[in-house]
Amino acid sequence: MAKSPDKNTILAIRFSAMGDVAMTIPVMKQLLDAHPELVIVFVTNKNWGALCEGIPRLVFFPADLKGAHKGLKGLYRLFRAIRKAHPGISAVADLHHVLRSRIVRTFYKLSGIPVSAIDKGRAGKKALTRKENKEFKPLKTTIDRYRDVFAGLGYTINQALPGTLPQQPVAGKKQIGIAPFATYLEKTYPLEKMQQVIAQILREEDVEILLFGGGKEEVTKLETLAAGDARLKVVAGKYSLNEELRIISGLSLMVSMDSANMHLASLYGVPVVSVWGATHPYAGFMGFGQKEENAVQIDLYCRPCSVFGNKPCFRGDHACMQQLAPELIVEKVRKTLAERALA
Repeated sequence: MAKSPDKNTILAIRFSAMGDVAMTIPVMKQLLDAHPELVIVFVTNKNWGALCEGIPRLVFFPADLKGAHKGLKGLYRLFRAIRKAHPGISAVADLHHVLRSRIVRTFYKLSGIPVSAIDKGRAGKKALTRKENKEFKPLKTTIDRYRDVFAGLGYTINQALPGTLPQQPVAGKKQIGIAPFATYLEKTYPLEKMQQVIAQILREEDVEILLFGGGKEEVTKLETLAAGDARLKVVAGKYSLNEELRIISGLSLMVSMDSANMHLASLYGVPVVSVWGATHPYAGFMGFGQKEENAVQIDLYCRPCSVFGNKPCFRGDHACMQQLAPELIVEKVRKTLAERALA
């Protein structure tokens, strides 16, 4: 692995799911564009290297947290590997602030390297999601929390810089991506309702719909959904992450849950119609540059009940998704496509 040049070099750490990692990318691109003297070595899951491609001076460093870098000894091994490959690390930005990232940053701190860590705003999120007496107000976005970490190291970010990567539209085709799944049921729109969304879009628009997901079970469901209609194509399970990102970059629009595909589309400035159930944009996880007006959701006294969607519905009826009419999603799609046509 090539060593970073002898410049100001920040080690950025985010061990997490792909969506959370994807949210860091536009911020680091803005930072690098604003500070041409900087290099960022980004240590994250070994599978997410494609997210860093195309950004000068953003150096991907793979972490194998289930293998070579598992446990305390593994994290020390990771620290030594980073230090060997990039001995010029001048500061550490902990964008995750969990036990593993704290351990790695502590090794650097003990070496006299300055460290800045994210403030996750846990108290505010707890107040937003509690059952009673919610403090229902927008919190600082995760994007801004990432920016604050770098500000803590003395580096301001010019938010006017784009942060996104170039789109690569497919000539002669208008393609819409639909990603109907999420990690948790509480963040997933019922598939039979999404089928109604798809049917209505295909009646109204001359488009090709690409279906995104992951894992064998999701791929099987999408194959069944797409069967018999040439305008529906399954992307899930057929391409590498690099190839999937290239496909996403050419979309006219993405329809996604509060999940990774919202953030992947946001990397390329692709507008997203996002569907929210147990979670809420107020918690700060809206995609980079996305309009909150394109978030599809209904007002319920119980929403949001979770920051990440990982808590079972205490009502037991999943009303936030079951009561959300397909027409609400279709209307946002229709409006966004019309706006793009006029742009």
